[in-house]
Amino acid sequence: MDNTLAAAAAIASARRTGTPLQPLPGDAAPRTEAEGYRIQDAVHDLLVADFGTQVGYKIGCTSAVMQHYLSIPHPCAGGVFAGGVHQSGASLSAGRYVRVGVECEIAVRLGRDLPSSQAPFAADAVAAAIEAYLPAIEIVDDRYADWQTLGAPTLVADDFFAAGCVLGNAIAPASAPDLLDVVGRAVINGNEAGRGTGADVLGHPHHALAWLANHLAASGKSLRAGEIVLTGSLVKTLWLKAGDEAAMELQGLGTVRVAFS
Repeated sequence: MDNTLAAAAAIASARRTGTPLQPLPGDAAPRTEAEGYRIQDAVHDLLVADFGTQVGYKIGCTSAVMQHYLSIPHPCAGGVFAGGVHQSGASLSAGRYVRVGVECEIAVRLGRDLPSSQAPFAADAVAAAIEAYLPAIEIVDDRYADWQTLGAPTLVADDFFAAGCVLGNAIAPASAPDLLDVVGRAVINGNEAGRGTGADVLGHPHHALAWLANHLAASGKSLRAGEIVLTGSLVKTLWLKAGDEAAMELQGLGTVRVAFS
């Protein structure tokens, strides 16, 4: 088994069993983010049987608050799988996660393909492909023995904390507010715990989507119609425990809720 497959097997096994991921053996640990993304592709192939087909992507580190928190000065991407997508009001077992967290996001659903052959993409081009905006909670999982010592390449290989999402009602672009002005409030157990705006996401969530389309195109991959993209958190990650309830209120887009039993 080559190092890419060995790393992918270790990561997929930890994901399936809910076991905190330990540092990968020296030869298997990715040294660069490019190696991390190659391992991520192999992880996705292994996870389909457990978590369903890949239905989209998450983009991490798109806001200054998250870049500072994770000490990574640029966006990173991970996969979203069908088994991890839930509708607003879901009650999920906290026990299915190692250390569950939530983030406040503006999600998009694509209405047409963004083929790699058309790269490079600008914000206006990707915006024209958006079918709907959705208020979203990204569910993240600190499933690491110590994420601060693993390094960005290994975090990328493991989908960068991704553990699913909760989606609110879709809003057509014609009915959506200017995303720059959208204020997102994270409310935990009835108390505001964070606040940000659409402008905090790389200056505009469309910039984040363009980054993802170009990132994928660099390796010959394309965003497809029907896929969901979580464009990045407006607030710092909020770590929860069993019994907590979270609501993300995105002005003009709606509210999305989840409880962890």
